[in-house]
Amino acid sequence: PWFSQIVLQLNDFDEFTSSNADAVLRSIAEDLRHSLPPDAMLNSEHLAHQKLHEQTKPTVHIDAFLYDDDCIDLLCEEGKMSRNYCLTCGSHQTAPLEFISHSFSLTELKFLYQHVLPDLTGKVVVDVGSRLGAVLFGAFFYSSASQICGVEMNADFCQLQEAIIAKYRLDERIKVLNADIRTQASLLQNADVVVMNNVFEYFLDGSEQARSWKFISQNVRKKGSLLVTVPSLEESLSELKVDIQFNQWVETVPLCYDVFLEEDVDTKALEQIYLYKVL
Repeated sequence: PWFSQIVLQLNDFDEFTSSNADAVLRSIAEDLRHSLPPDAMLNSEHLAHQKLHEQTKPTVHIDAFLYDDDCIDLLCEEGKMSRNYCLTCGSHQTAPLEFISHSFSLTELKFLYQHVLPDLTGKVVVDVGSRLGAVLFGAFFYSSASQICGVEMNADFCQLQEAIIAKYRLDERIKVLNADIRTQASLLQNADVVVMNNVFEYFLDGSEQARSWKFISQNVRKKGSLLVTVPSLEESLSELKVDIQFNQWVETVPLCYDVFLEEDVDTKALEQIYLYKVL
């Protein structure tokens, strides 16, 4: 009986620390919401704005880390956001808008760190294009990674991340570099996990994307290190003129996406996450 009592107490402790982490991350998201417009995009992101307008269906950027479904529902009720667009202006004919996010949601972060990745004790995590820092903050609260590094080209986003790191005292394990990833060869070479969420498609033209992917493939070479991508490598590279031999570089690690069966979770979002192991 005493043994099962200890197990129960440990389970209670795990549940407490997990829900505590959720609460802190929600608090961080709230802080960031106050510092950004509703679409969480900056005026300086010219190419990203342009690419949103070029989508075949009307598409809006909703940052999944900042806005969960409850937040979106509230904004829709207040008339600050809409899930639909008018097919013929002035009529009641409407269709759902396409939503795109450049950040992981809280559920996706938990899925990534608690179900996809192994124990990260003593490991180095690098997020390419860290933007608002969701991947970094998730790594801090949901994993034991010892070094968590974000690389972000946009100085305004770096300032936002630094403000959160300072406020919540995360600097012991997190650092953010305001840099182009193509200047960070040694960082990539030493990384145990590299995360790339919608990383280049909306922010670089085709030739620059190809150059960036080539650099990644040449430097993420540590045997057994892991690469997390959204979408898949195949999809990211399908339209680009880049000579990368997948089967000589990485192998796909199959993932189980139905780990949250007891919760109301959008498994389609989880299915966008791919894991690769460097050969």
